[in-house]
Amino acid sequence: MSLAALPVTGLARLGRAVIAALAELGRVTIFAASIVSHILRPPFYLRELLQQLLSIGWLSLPVVGMTALFTGGALALQIYSGGARFQAEFAVPSIVAIGMVRELGPVLGGLMVAARVASSIAAELGTMKVTEQIDALVTLSTNPLKYLAVPRVVAATLAVPALVGIGDVIGIMGGWLVGVNRLDFNSGTYLHNTWQYLETSDVVSGLFKGAAFGFIVALMGCYYGMTSGRGAQGVGRATKGAVVAASVLILAANYVLTEVFFSA
Repeated sequence: MSLAALPVTGLARLGRAVIAALAELGRVTIFAASIVSHILRPPFYLRELLQQLLSIGWLSLPVVGMTALFTGGALALQIYSGGARFQAEFAVPSIVAIGMVRELGPVLGGLMVAARVASSIAAELGTMKVTEQIDALVTLSTNPLKYLAVPRVVAATLAVPALVGIGDVIGIMGGWLVGVNRLDFNSGTYLHNTWQYLETSDVVSGLFKGAAFGFIVALMGCYYGMTSGRGAQGVGRATKGAVVAASVLILAANYVLTEVFFSA
């Protein structure tokens, strides 16, 4: 290959990568639109929905709660240490509450759910595809998208905001525990400042982010699981791809939603 051909080859590879990325984005968009179009159309598999609510919501609560507790405590220590440079230690309660409710609660909760749920969904559906259980559903006149994907997406969209709300409370409690027992704050004053500076829009924005993140997590798990390759390697790649894609999309969506809610 001549030196003159190297730039052309590099551009060709870049072009192929861009086209492949856009094609993948198109497939994900079509998949998401198909799921949304089936949500309000019968039949409705309520038993599957309730089972997924239990699996995604209740069983994810311990990891989300522990993450929020330690995050709230660490945030209180960091804000107190930084605020001491400007004699602003009094701001610890309000900043912990706002930081947890607006950003850390939804984002860390979403990432923890992505690590647990997206991988689980992708592995489960990928294994079903490898063992031809999805094909068996088709032979039984059951729409696999309706039976497998829709309950998981709806359950995650409903469960993750609840997890975020509980995580917010636990995170604020973690900051309160550190503030009162480690930083010598008065308990009543700490709680008063938390309540005084926290606004309804802060809570609503965090819960809305949780719903969006839940949709993303389940969508990526279902997409990669139902499009996984054959064999154990295909299921492994699908699981890894679901977690990575869900995590990156959560961070990107968080920026977009923050712009929407707080750009003013």
